[in-house]
Amino acid sequence: MPPLEQARRSRRIPPTLKWLLTAFVAVQIVFYWSAYGPTNFLYFCDVALFLTLFSVVTEIPLPASMAAVGILLPQFLWVADFAGGLFGYPIVGMTDYMFDSDQPLYARGISLFHGWLPFLLLFVVYRLGYDRRALAAWTIVAWGLMLVAYFFLPAPPAPPDRPNLPVNVNYVFGTSDKQPQDAMSPLAWLGLMMAGLPLLFFIPTHFLLQRSMRPSDAPASLPPEEMVLDPVN
Repeated sequence: MPPLEQARRSRRIPPTLKWLLTAFVAVQIVFYWSAYGPTNFLYFCDVALFLTLFSVVTEIPLPASMAAVGILLPQFLWVADFAGGLFGYPIVGMTDYMFDSDQPLYARGISLFHGWLPFLLLFVVYRLGYDRRALAAWTIVAWGLMLVAYFFLPAPPAPPDRPNLPVNVNYVFGTSDKQPQDAMSPLAWLGLMMAGLPLLFFIPTHFLLQRSMRPSDAPASLPPEEMVLDPVN
């Protein structure tokens, strides 16, 4: 590989970001495993965080593209709801736990990754390019996670002796962690989720990224400060 191409590839993601994100994920894994157990890592947002880390470290575009397709729109809603909550006007209440004084401050601090992850993903996809295979790949992953959550993880509510146990992971039993939905049969709800998430979130995000980001297989242009002269060519 020519020196210029080597320099271009090695500089797409700053090394400092690689170290910082790796350190954060290490802390998050230790805390979440201790506080909530391993099934907590089956949430879409946690899987997206791990995919982002993989892309940041390896500079392979597909994992970050998958994460972007899956969580950009929901996480921006999280950001808007959190911003509204700061002023006493939450939008949907999905970040109410961030203002619950019964929740330890450090736990809420770690959970702030929901707020910065979508912006980080946009940066990573901008630098690496958008892999158009992401829509199909993430949809398959999301369906697999929902099926695991439905058939193998508990429905709400959490048992009294394990109040932190993740229940209703990825909302496969309804929109509440207090009780399952009763508007339709459980399998009908699961089918609605498996069909609705791609239609409402994944596909629109895919088309937005496809239009706004360069393809991952297209040549990338470096900022002027990162240009390196090739002494051979």
